[in-house]
Amino acid sequence: MRKPELAAAIAEKADLTKEKANEVLTLITDEITNALAREESVTLIGFGTFSQRTRSARKGKNPKTGAEIDIPASKSVGFKPGKVLKDSVAGN
Repeated sequence: MRKPELAAAIAEKADLTKEKANEVLTLITDEITNALAREESVTLIGFGTFSQRTRSARKGKNPKTGAEIDIPASKSVGFKPGKVLKDSVAGN
């Protein structure tokens, strides 16, 4: 499912126009992005938690040459699913 399809489903279930549902969905994703940029986690009870994760610098190998390379530290986004989401996916 892509963003326009998700917005259409929200519009139908919440009795909104597709444009308004898309606007709400964009606001939600923007706020999650902003919170993560501020290094805050975002918890949606039952759904899951988005958090910023830090990867430390490490050694790696160039797959083409086999030469050892330095991989710098970086930040990424992690998602830990909540119980309701896990159970739903598992079919419980």
